[in-house]
Amino acid sequence: MALDYLENIENRAVMPTNEALENLENFHEPMPSQSSSALDVIKTLHQLGSPGTVATQGGRFYGFVQGSALPVSVAAHWLATTWDQNAGPWILSPVAAELESVVSNWLLDIFDLPRDATVGFVTGATMGEFCSFAAARSALLMKHGYDIKKAGLRNAPKIRIVASAEIHPTNITALGYLGFGTDEIEYCPVDNQGRVIPEKMPPLDEFTLVLLQAGNINSGAFDPYTEICALAGKAGAWVHVDGAFGLWARASSKLHPLTKGLELADSWSTDGHKWLNIPQDSAVYICRDAGAVKNVFSISAPYLVQTDRRQPNNLTPELSRRARGVEFWAALKFLGRKGVAEQIERCCRHAMRFEAALKNAGYEILNNVVLNQIVFACKNEKITKTVLAAIQGEGTLWLGPTVWKGRFAMRISVSSWATTDADVSRCIKVLGNIFRAHNRP
Repeated sequence: MALDYLENIENRAVMPTNEALENLENFHEPMPSQSSSALDVIKTLHQLGSPGTVATQGGRFYGFVQGSALPVSVAAHWLATTWDQNAGPWILSPVAAELESVVSNWLLDIFDLPRDATVGFVTGATMGEFCSFAAARSALLMKHGYDIKKAGLRNAPKIRIVASAEIHPTNITALGYLGFGTDEIEYCPVDNQGRVIPEKMPPLDEFTLVLLQAGNINSGAFDPYTEICALAGKAGAWVHVDGAFGLWARASSKLHPLTKGLELADSWSTDGHKWLNIPQDSAVYICRDAGAVKNVFSISAPYLVQTDRRQPNNLTPELSRRARGVEFWAALKFLGRKGVAEQIERCCRHAMRFEAALKNAGYEILNNVVLNQIVFACKNEKITKTVLAAIQGEGTLWLGPTVWKGRFAMRISVSSWATTDADVSRCIKVLGNIFRAHNRP
């Protein structure tokens, strides 16, 4: 059934049909009083559920920064699920723990980040940010002799949050989980591509957490890390880089220069289920200060077997969790360094093709296309909304709306290994036809 789904993914519209959505109502039934055949359960799930999915596993979904799981990572996920390993304590799953150690080293190598940094495997960028911010707060306070794990928040010195004016909202959510209010955030002005302007940052101090990003969610732009990290270093501040998708640019020698200075930060977070193209619920955070991570997340109990080996449960909030490192390992082993770079660069080439074709068709490109993100619009908001609705309704591809520099626009994000040159050509034709139909002289 899974193979049937994958083999037919390109023959369907990207979004579910109205009939498929209506059929999802059949799932809503009272709790069964009797058991069912296992085969019947899976048949029902396939018949009702598969048509109700968004075809992100295909090559024509551009609505969000959304990868498609590589076949090798799907197979690894199946096997890991069959193992049903708890990837918390080493003793509960030696294979899961050891694969995390291997992947940690590989990622630090690919990203060219401090080789002794700590890597934690989490669900997504939001939790990666949460873990990084928790470690940052612990480290900043510990420098002043305040152990937040022992003394708690009530009497802790105040931590300042200085963030890009266009920081992704998951960062705000993660801060909220840690007890920081939205009114506490000091926002830094940005330029016309969404990059922080170092000269306009507020003065930093040794109680400051600075939030930057690698890959603006609209423009794909990168902050000037070298200048900002220099300011932070002098002040004793902590710098975190949200690299949910943009951190993967460091895997490419062609794109690596865009990230110059990023290695000077103190922590970083990125998703695996975006540009590495592994199954959902896969991300990592990386922290320069191993002691801060240990102070925040280490856990002990008489029944927990402690060894000198890396204990995954001391690096993340969960004591029990699935073996996320298995899919990371499978994808990286399959692709190799060269394959990872080619995967990233191919998406960026597709984005450049879209940019050129959209310009040629008559759309206005609103950002400098440096990565995989294209923001574009028609001559006014009314026409842009009409064209967007037509694109979404036609079914060949799906992309979503955004607001860029106060202007309603559309956005294409090319993040899937499954997107081919043929997919791009097919979509370009549709985009051109729709523009001409709604933008007559």
